[in-house]
Amino acid sequence: MDMRKLVGRNFAKLRKQKRFTQEKFAEMSGFTQQYISDLERGRRNPTVVTIFELASTLGVSHVDLVIPDEEARSDRSKPPSGNDRVASHSKSS
Repeated sequence: MDMRKLVGRNFAKLRKQKRFTQEKFAEMSGFTQQYISDLERGRRNPTVVTIFELASTLGVSHVDLVIPDEEARSDRSKPPSGNDRVASHSKSS
């Protein structure tokens, strides 16, 4: 499970539920609109502190940003391919 993508999907879903545009959320939170865009596309690796700040601005729990969604649950049920194992090991190096 790619946590960057999971956090991005959860964040985008919650932001839209609250009816915030990326621009409005950026104004409220102090993050840039580009950071928000990158986050939602899974291109950012937010720290624990950032996850707390994002959740606080949304008015949700930090846990809401890391709860596995349907896509993450279906990813876990698939056996990893050889490429997935190589990629996961190379990330930790």
